[in-house]
Amino acid sequence: MIPFNKPCYIGKEDAAISDAILKQKLSGNGTYGEKCIRWLEENMGVKKAMLTPSCTAALEMTALLTEIGEGDEVIMPSYTFVSTANAFALRGAKIVFVDVEPGTMNVDPEQIAAAITDKTKVIAVVHYAGVSCDMDSVMELAEKYKLWVVEDAAQGLMSFYKGKALGTIGHLGTISFHETKNYVCGEGGALYINDPSLMERAEVIQEKGTDRSQFIRGEVDKYTWRDIGSSYLLSELNAAYLSVQLEHAEEINENRLRTWEMYQERLTPLAETGEIELPSIPGGRKHNAHLFFIKTRDSNVRRQLIHYLKKRDILTATHYVPLHSSVAGKECGIFSGEDQYTTIESERLLRLPLYYGISKGDVEYVIHSIQQFYAQ
Repeated sequence: MIPFNKPCYIGKEDAAISDAILKQKLSGNGTYGEKCIRWLEENMGVKKAMLTPSCTAALEMTALLTEIGEGDEVIMPSYTFVSTANAFALRGAKIVFVDVEPGTMNVDPEQIAAAITDKTKVIAVVHYAGVSCDMDSVMELAEKYKLWVVEDAAQGLMSFYKGKALGTIGHLGTISFHETKNYVCGEGGALYINDPSLMERAEVIQEKGTDRSQFIRGEVDKYTWRDIGSSYLLSELNAAYLSVQLEHAEEINENRLRTWEMYQERLTPLAETGEIELPSIPGGRKHNAHLFFIKTRDSNVRRQLIHYLKKRDILTATHYVPLHSSVAGKECGIFSGEDQYTTIESERLLRLPLYYGISKGDVEYVIHSIQQFYAQ
């Protein structure tokens, strides 16, 4: 059986976790947590990085930092994971879903512009598949209308837009280290603080609303409750596992890119005959091979292909059901404009097996099986 995904494992993670246990500092922001933070800040050009229990937690922190509340509106693509919307809906915001660009499945800046009202407070972009949105257009809109920009770069570590790491362009960015991502620690995430005015409050929110971080640095003689917050700190055991992955980030990235490029090259003939569509990487974007998808002609063909590949012991995966069509999406938000692409494109999209260490032979088998399906 060729699985759709395998959590990345280098082989040195066990030793790092054992060392973290021996250091007897497990709750977070210890030696390994600080090591990961330094790596992110130095290699990704982040002004301030914070490790969180998940990307979901990091997104919730962005809602607190931007002071989202009742009556505010947050614009985002409907084609995203529920955490993007939940973070703001939990604070009482109205979610305004907009359409995507079909080539990348990223949010369409023109649809964002059309959805802005006097109640809009945040634009939340999602860099689907580790391919950047058109951030120049998004930031121009944010500056014009004085809006916050939150980058949901859950899938985007080691991806860049015009030389800038994803998550570092907007005011706030979030990263995921969930086991389905390129760099993992089971559950885990990071918050990038790109606006200096938010840094001090972010520390307080992360430490359950207290100034404990300042206390640890000796800046105050005792710590107290200063603001609303929660437990948004990644455990040192998770950070130990993650530190090994970050040390081998280039190796992991190159390995995944080879698989991605192999799919792209070998499946191009099927795209040229119109049987499938392949991912589009616009100029100025450097992606991280987070996932490789094809688009079939329609949902019926996709269903047949999934069944055919499963019979040949190949597991594939569809992706998001558009949030505006869900029960909670209808209660918490609206779709602005026309759903020209979101639903119909989501029903055609199929993700192929791609993970660190997948063998060339297995990739060849997946490609050959898809070719056989269409030959029949």
